[in-house]
Amino acid sequence: MNTVTLLVLLLAAGGAGLLISLCLIPLAMRVAHRLNFVDHPGGHKSHEKVVPYGGGSAIFLAGWLPTIVLLLLVVTLPVGWIAQIFGESIEPYVGGLRERAAPTLIILAGGVVMHLLGLYDDLRPLSALPKLIVMTIVGLLVSTVGGVRLAEFLGPVASILLTTAWIVIITNAFNFLDNMDGLSAGVACIGTAFLVICGVMAGQVFVPGLACIFLGAMLGFLVFNFPPARIFMGDAGSLLVGYMLAVVAILTSYWESGTDRPPFALAMPLVVLAVPLYDFTSVVVIRLFEGRNPLRADQRHFSHRLVDRGLSRRSAVLTIYLAAAATGLGATLLPGAGLRETVTILTMVLMVLLIIAILEAPLRKTS
Repeated sequence: MNTVTLLVLLLAAGGAGLLISLCLIPLAMRVAHRLNFVDHPGGHKSHEKVVPYGGGSAIFLAGWLPTIVLLLLVVTLPVGWIAQIFGESIEPYVGGLRERAAPTLIILAGGVVMHLLGLYDDLRPLSALPKLIVMTIVGLLVSTVGGVRLAEFLGPVASILLTTAWIVIITNAFNFLDNMDGLSAGVACIGTAFLVICGVMAGQVFVPGLACIFLGAMLGFLVFNFPPARIFMGDAGSLLVGYMLAVVAILTSYWESGTDRPPFALAMPLVVLAVPLYDFTSVVVIRLFEGRNPLRADQRHFSHRLVDRGLSRRSAVLTIYLAAAATGLGATLLPGAGLRETVTILTMVLMVLLIIAILEAPLRKTS
């Protein structure tokens, strides 16, 4: 497939998600207010006025509707018709997508479960254990039935366990990151954009296309969620966003065993998602060190610690955006990278995270 055709397809995919999202968000805001499906200030929350939920459902519909329509068209339309529009070079990709239609439906079904789990949690807060159980079941089904697996060279059992753990951790990481206006959605947009780039560089079409649809859906939401937020996505959105980032990262980190190419590109998900992983890990460590439940919400996140150092909330969000972009940029060099390049990139990512740790460290008390 030539570059122009690929670019048109990716822009069309992202534009579809964006347009649907921009249309659905205002509707979601009105419905949420009418149903009193809103988030009230107080407790560990930082907003000062009532903000409607519903953004998660808008992201879900904007991402899932065009994807399902695309699958239906690819499966039902004759290959010749599609080739007449986009050229004969697209035929192998159409054939590949048809073969992957069933596993793709499993992935989409997992997203439905994550969305409904978060929606229920927004309406009637759940404890951590039942949510972890559902996430684990989804991760196991996606890795076994859906065939989404990380590091398959380790063997099927290890790969399934690692994939399930990855999905659970990244899903929770973006749920943790949803603690300040525009933060989780913005970091997710940045991460998805770099995953699209890495997928294209690896010669993929379907995975970057799926990621572009989801990217457009999140960008439409971010327009209304950037501080000061006019709508929240809630757990219905953050669990879905984390799940999709986890799955797309696995699908993008392609490595063909049996070749001379070393599997250093498998480090790409860790590099792209280094910032949310840092926030998740640091918060869990702090809570465990203080003898508290590591999954109970508070204001000890990366963003809150930056605000405690004197940054405004918007500046803290933008700082985290830049950190996520810095690590994601390094990930684009990993496809085809050798050992020296990979070590250099990982070292640079570690240095970015150490700079963050220094900047957010508590100020010394002076007498």
